Amino acid sequence: MLNLTELTTSQLRRVIAIKEQIEALQAQINSFGGDAEIPAPPARKARKKRRLSRAGRARIAAAAQARWAKFRGETAADSKPARKRRKMSAAVKARMAASARARWKRAKAAGRNTL
Repeated sequence: MLNLTELTTSQLRRVIAIKEQIEALQAQINSFGGDAEIPAPPARKARKKRRLSRAGRARIAAAAQARWAKFRGETAADSKPARKRRKMSAAVKARMAASARARWKRAKAAGRNTL
């Protein structure tokens, strides 16, 4: 905030001149539509973060690999095939879930909210 007691007289005159200009401009604005104030511009909406499916990412990756293969002069047969995902057996999933439950049980008993 402006402290008027610390300003020189020339600075005070300049402040008064600017204030008068503001009032004159406000009067011109009011002459267009009464005493209506100019509304502030609308706030920008926040965009939602877009998510790609695993299949969409795979399509993009395949297209990128094809572009690079074309750039290097390879054919589709020359480039190495995609590695298949290994599947976890139901027994392994159950064993991992049981160990996670046991780990959380110990953490809760110790009074912690995080591991």
